[in-house]
Amino acid sequence: MNEWARTQGSLDPPGCSWVEDEKAWNFVLYSRSASGVTLLLYGRKDLVKPLLEYPLNPLWNKSGPIWHCRIPRVKAPGAKYYAYRVSGPVVEGHGFHAFDPEKILLDPYAMAVHFPDTFDREAARRPGPNDGKAPLGVIDPDRDFDWEGDRYIQHGHNLVIYEMHVKGFTEHPSSGVTKAKRGTYSGVVERIPYLLDLGISAVELMPVYQYDPQESNYWGYMPLNFFSPHCDYSASARSRHQRNEFRQMVKELHRAGIEVILDVVYNHTCEGDQRGPNYSFRGIDTDFYYMRTQHPLFPYANLSGCGNTLDASSVAVRKLIVDSLRYWREEMHIDGFRFDLASIFAMKSDGQPDTEHPPLFGQISSSKGLRGTRLIAEPWDAAGTYQLGQSFPGWMWMQWNAKYRDTIQQFVRGDYGVVAEIMTRLYGSSDLFPDDRYHSCRPWQSINYVTCHDGSTLYDLVSYEQKNNWANGHENTDGCIEYKWNCGHEGDTEVPADVALLRKRQVKNFFCLLMLSNGTPMFRMGDEFLQTQGGNNNAYNQDNETSWLDWRRLEQHRDVFRFVKEMIAFRKATRSIARSVFWRDDVCWYGTHLAADLTASSRVLAFCLSGASTGSDDLYVMINAHREPLSFGIHEGTVGQWRLAVDTAQLSPADIPAPGIRPVVNAPAYDVQGNSVVVLVRPRGK
Repeated sequence: MNEWARTQGSLDPPGCSWVEDEKAWNFVLYSRSASGVTLLLYGRKDLVKPLLEYPLNPLWNKSGPIWHCRIPRVKAPGAKYYAYRVSGPVVEGHGFHAFDPEKILLDPYAMAVHFPDTFDREAARRPGPNDGKAPLGVIDPDRDFDWEGDRYIQHGHNLVIYEMHVKGFTEHPSSGVTKAKRGTYSGVVERIPYLLDLGISAVELMPVYQYDPQESNYWGYMPLNFFSPHCDYSASARSRHQRNEFRQMVKELHRAGIEVILDVVYNHTCEGDQRGPNYSFRGIDTDFYYMRTQHPLFPYANLSGCGNTLDASSVAVRKLIVDSLRYWREEMHIDGFRFDLASIFAMKSDGQPDTEHPPLFGQISSSKGLRGTRLIAEPWDAAGTYQLGQSFPGWMWMQWNAKYRDTIQQFVRGDYGVVAEIMTRLYGSSDLFPDDRYHSCRPWQSINYVTCHDGSTLYDLVSYEQKNNWANGHENTDGCIEYKWNCGHEGDTEVPADVALLRKRQVKNFFCLLMLSNGTPMFRMGDEFLQTQGGNNNAYNQDNETSWLDWRRLEQHRDVFRFVKEMIAFRKATRSIARSVFWRDDVCWYGTHLAADLTASSRVLAFCLSGASTGSDDLYVMINAHREPLSFGIHEGTVGQWRLAVDTAQLSPADIPAPGIRPVVNAPAYDVQGNSVVVLVRPRGK
């Protein structure tokens, strides 16, 4: 077999790999339907004329759906980049195959991507060749990296996730980051002290996989390649150094004790539908990689809402996904993954859900290289499949809990009739993640959030009731359903002083309840200092100041930042809040009076959480979503036992007094102001 591999190439690993003993490259490409494959090797300067064109002989260089070859470096000593031309059948009248031997195609397994200065997206869309205008795979990206003993990190009760866009985090001139490093992986490193000061324990990076730089796609949810870090987030202009700059960021975050979670997109690509660019998958074998329909004019299934859907029931696609995950885990030291539109992974080739045993989930859970990896699902898709909770097929995966988001938004806004549901959400969403003997779910599986990238910022949620999705002359009319209240004034100009105070109080209410909930809290970057997008709740294509974090607001709203920072610290110090199991008998629910008011007109709730089983302090929480103040009876303990820990109606720093100066509550009741939350603490043993 070794002798055969020397002349014909080995079948594994996919992509381009270096064979040191032979001083040769091995190339592997998956295409079931191709009739011809030609490997192209390019030098550094001329990206139009290849140094070497190597037609693969299907009798020697094809095994099943795998095309493979071995190229000694002496045949192309100056080779730096590579690509393919692929030919195959075109089915007349259907059009699902997109073979075009004139197109230069990127290897799906390329570890880094190079874009020529003459790169042109339109050349990949229109008929004819696109030589010199297509993305190319990098043959020898940085391979050596000193991890210096770096280890994976996985937090428990103290896990607080910070959703972050790599570019948007430091691109704004106010970020304080070195100019050359703004908007880059290196820029994130410069702001690690801020993350530590805030107290977050994990960053969830919005997609960093390489995407088309000429597509209007700031968020990154239109991937071109699943192995290479996005080149524009690198401070180095040389594409071969992207990997190590990304690795350095991960190493420094780990050194600071911060988990790194990637938001990954494996449900579609940037190639879109039949009108999209012929970059990679569609030219290599459309029918092999994408789901199809039976419609002759619209052959691409679109469960993603982005033009196409990768077929996770295909062996090649499943291998691609698992190989990509293992690569980012083993080579890039990623601690976890958040899967965009993860319900698509349970779909068969015909678009129908596999409710029994979707094979991809089994492959991920059984992969040795992925053991211990944090797995998070967005448990729905754009076609209407909704699998939040126990119905999601990923065993013990964490899940973005949209019901938590909706309930918290409604309750804090002051909606009637949601008290019973807010109790369930604070408790850990046991209706969605039941801990009965059959399901044995856990509350930490619920990713609790109020806002995320997909929607308004937290400040805009309390400042705009109308969408304001115009930016740079473009309007995005879509956006998620949100439960907004502008606190009596629309927008962020000429805001009355009392409205400004109420908005800050509402933001503090959201953060307070988020940090008091059983489950795993997550919030989006900038919400801790009232970042605004001017009312735009769908800024997916706004690579400008609409989306970039404006660090000047940190100085303007230091009081809110302090509150968030102290609430995170309070949660971490109070072990009774975040548990591996539900609160059960440790919690008692009340209202202003002894019994919780679950009527349709109620907007109040109180509860006492015992810390005895966890060895931490007891909590008494009073929540008033009415506009006017109400007196809450304190129905646990005796007068003088409780101390004030949080009152969102107070101004900073009285809203969260330091532990050593918490005022004693010398009364059997407490006046809770309208639209506010109060938290009392009873130290253990009192």
